[in-house]
Amino acid sequence: MSISFKEKFEKEILPAFLANDGYTSPMAVPRLTKIVVNRGVGEVRENSKAIETSAQELAEITGQKPLVRKCKKSIANFKVREGLEVGLKVTLRGKRMYDFLSKLINLGLPKIRDFKGVNPKSFDGRGNYSLGIKEQLIFPEVNYDKVDRVRGMDITFVISARSDQEARKLLEAFGMPFRKES
Repeated sequence: MSISFKEKFEKEILPAFLANDGYTSPMAVPRLTKIVVNRGVGEVRENSKAIETSAQELAEITGQKPLVRKCKKSIANFKVREGLEVGLKVTLRGKRMYDFLSKLINLGLPKIRDFKGVNPKSFDGRGNYSLGIKEQLIFPEVNYDKVDRVRGMDITFVISARSDQEARKLLEAFGMPFRKES
């Protein structure tokens, strides 16, 4: 049986950070706090069922029911009214977070066509990392026959690191395939 990412963190990554990087306390070591998955559903203006099918899909992928996000103000150019449901958000913590990370790294990312690695420059300066996925079909839970439209999602990894370098080192320890910079 394979080791879970939570066990990998506790048994391999945490001791390695303590031994090699000069941390004196296990609580000082950077750790993954949460993973936030966002999806905008812009076609809800033409198709009122789009938010429901998209929410069902996101629930299957993450294992958690998404929160429906409403438009805060009306914008005529985008044809949206205040209160219109336009997005979905899932915040993963604990076991679900580690399960999703494992699924993304081991099953999802390798399925992307012409994949050369994720962008190493997508850190925000405070140690958080964001990643955009163009299609939901890379996840094994998505049934290809039931997909009405290809939709992407944004995934943000919130990490308790002091710098981008610490956060990158943590994600690399989990096996995140960063693109080689030339």
